[in-house]
Amino acid sequence: MSKQIKVPTLDIKEVGRVKEVKYGIVKVDGMPSCAYGQFVQFPDGTKGMVMGFNPQDVMIILLSQHAKISIGDMVSSFAERIDVPVGEEFLGRIVNSLGEPLDGKGEILSAESLPVFKEAPGVMKRIPLSQSLLTGVKIVDLVIPLGKGQRELIIGDRQTGKTSICLDAIINQKDKDVICIYCWIGGPGAAFKKHLYTLMRNGALDYTVVVSAAADNSAAEQYLAPYTAAAIGEYFMNKGKDVLVVFDDLTKHAWIYRQISLLLERSPGREAYPGDIFYLHSQLLERAGRLRQDIGGGSMTFLPIVETLQGDITGYIQTNLISITDGQIYISTDLFKEGFKPSIDLGLSVSRIGSKVQCPAIKEVSKGLRLEYAQYREMLRLTKLRTKLSSEAVERMRRGKALRELLLQNNNSPMSEEEQIVLFYAFKRKILEVVSPDMLSKFIDRFFGYMSKFAPDFLEELHQKKDLVPSIRDKLDKIIVTFFREMKSEASEDRMG
Repeated sequence: MSKQIKVPTLDIKEVGRVKEVKYGIVKVDGMPSCAYGQFVQFPDGTKGMVMGFNPQDVMIILLSQHAKISIGDMVSSFAERIDVPVGEEFLGRIVNSLGEPLDGKGEILSAESLPVFKEAPGVMKRIPLSQSLLTGVKIVDLVIPLGKGQRELIIGDRQTGKTSICLDAIINQKDKDVICIYCWIGGPGAAFKKHLYTLMRNGALDYTVVVSAAADNSAAEQYLAPYTAAAIGEYFMNKGKDVLVVFDDLTKHAWIYRQISLLLERSPGREAYPGDIFYLHSQLLERAGRLRQDIGGGSMTFLPIVETLQGDITGYIQTNLISITDGQIYISTDLFKEGFKPSIDLGLSVSRIGSKVQCPAIKEVSKGLRLEYAQYREMLRLTKLRTKLSSEAVERMRRGKALRELLLQNNNSPMSEEEQIVLFYAFKRKILEVVSPDMLSKFIDRFFGYMSKFAPDFLEELHQKKDLVPSIRDKLDKIIVTFFREMKSEASEDRMG
């Protein structure tokens, strides 16, 4: 019998030669068949990505800050474009833009991978949004509600609480079967550690994947980070899960792409950004949505953050993102200085989808809140001018003050849907504007705890029905009356004591 001849497998690679190296950009001669986004490797093991080419040269961006590359070095290309590992193993982990662990908990063993750059699902693969995504922030859930699969921009000056709203949204998904992904782009490491500690302290890391590309990472890693976060989210969405992705923030992502483009000698346009920056962000944000049931039925909601300078929302990147997303939450510096937190400007904030997916009870208690608060702000402005107010205006001012107190909320203290319903039901019944400020604050702080203790069955009924039917209204009225009666007797005992 003739022996079988074993032919060794051949690994065919395209090879080029380094022609120029500058600021993390490598110009390579050769490699005529390369494609945009393709992986390449240098002799010292450093990986890079093809970012552009012309008939003579290939432009490669390095995926490492500490590469040792010299002119004349050989460069070999991989057959595939950049993929990132995905899977359930990523939950609770902190990874970089290539899916490699940064938390020191060992290697992440994953059997699957997805392309970092991928086309968004087509219209025929999507269905209309039908479920609400509760953030636990009262002013958002009631006035600027979000739907699962929506893209809502968080916009405002630095240090005004944009990230806090997103972290509260992540914390509020506990026990709600929603996978969260927090993507940190181009920010300082100290601030990232602070946000990470907030998530850990509130037990949110168990259902969260953190993708980090801080300011001290390479330009390529910062550029890839949001696409990596979207690819990891798509894995869970394709499995039928609901996913929430926070991009913190896309201003710095635009800065790093502008830096890369200028080094690649591309023509600068408005504010020195390249012309394709709009395509870059629209390609990313179009990946959000809700899939048909027969192809998974999952959803992916995006909360991109963008920074403004002195409240100017007319900047190039800001207007681009406003036109791409389904609404924006505008954080006002003036409101922040006044102590109104979260400092959301209801005049400039809008959600173009969320109100359609609110439950009947939330829809009822939130009706007209935006107008009432706008009228209160206008009355407040008139009182500063010492204009004499009518009795009707005074009553409106009193009601506006009660509404303002209800909308105030501390960081990292998300509120349940039932709690929001009962608080604003009392406001709709015109109970809260007639009580003293002290009694109002007791109602806000203690009422839900009181109800949980003395009427737990009612809360379960409200959670199931999510509608203010007559039976629920009658029970709620009785509980509110009983609560205020007990508070008054307690106050009188304190005075006598």
